[in-house]
Amino acid sequence: MAKTILGIIGGSGIYDIDGLEEARWTTVQGPWGAPSDAILTGTLNGVQMAFLPRHGRGHVHSPTTVPYRANIDALKRLGVTDVIAVSACGSFRETMAPGDFVIVDQFIDRTFAREKSFFGQGFVAHVSVAHPTCPRLGDACETAARGAGITVHRGGTYLAMEGPQFSTLAESRMYREAWGADVIGMTNMPEAKLAREAELCYASVAMVTDYDSWHPQHGEVDVAQIIATLMGNADKGREMVRRLPDLLGADRTPCPHGCDRALDNAILTAPDARDPDLIARLDAVAGRVL
Repeated sequence: MAKTILGIIGGSGIYDIDGLEEARWTTVQGPWGAPSDAILTGTLNGVQMAFLPRHGRGHVHSPTTVPYRANIDALKRLGVTDVIAVSACGSFRETMAPGDFVIVDQFIDRTFAREKSFFGQGFVAHVSVAHPTCPRLGDACETAARGAGITVHRGGTYLAMEGPQFSTLAESRMYREAWGADVIGMTNMPEAKLAREAELCYASVAMVTDYDSWHPQHGEVDVAQIIATLMGNADKGREMVRRLPDLLGADRTPCPHGCDRALDNAILTAPDARDPDLIARLDAVAGRVL
């Protein structure tokens, strides 16, 4: 039976996790460049853990400059099997209030300045992201959040914008009213797509900090207020993470939803036409099928 290695990608306000045994920061080298930071590894309640601060310690990467491919590749090289991404977001729903968590299950990708795939010319592959998050991991996140006393909403559509600026009022109203998005953030795309290409189960926990700019009683986004809410959310996020190892367990069976077999029928390029240099770069991401 395989072993669970749980990867946590921490968003704004979450730059480490508490309670790891044999904790150490590990530098991972890969063919897609350097990840956002070294990765904090250790064990928590008998489960191996790997924590990556998405923006780097000190928050040095903007949403656009986060090295998403290097991050996912680095986690894969460490043997990570499951990834839970924690990130700050704005809310388009009155019921999803600042301080609440949302277990995201759909995305609208409006980013445009980022590399979105490990594959390309010389090695073409198409994975399905119709259901971009793993329900099994979502169940664990929901249970952990409720156990920590967090108000959590199961299911929601995350609008991923490029940033770093926040939305205009017109954009905020369009995303909410015409497009039906529930929350808005800047970092879960292309992260979720890349995790699927790397055959990693992926769940997204969006921590609400504000109502974006659509809300008539809240007006434009206030950064000082966001930071205050962010700090409280970070404490709650760490408590949620602390509960996850007991829920997922150290032993791992194949994903019932097929996340860890996403490349089974995805590769289109004939073996004799594949670019050897690109194949070499895919040794961790696609090693199972190469």
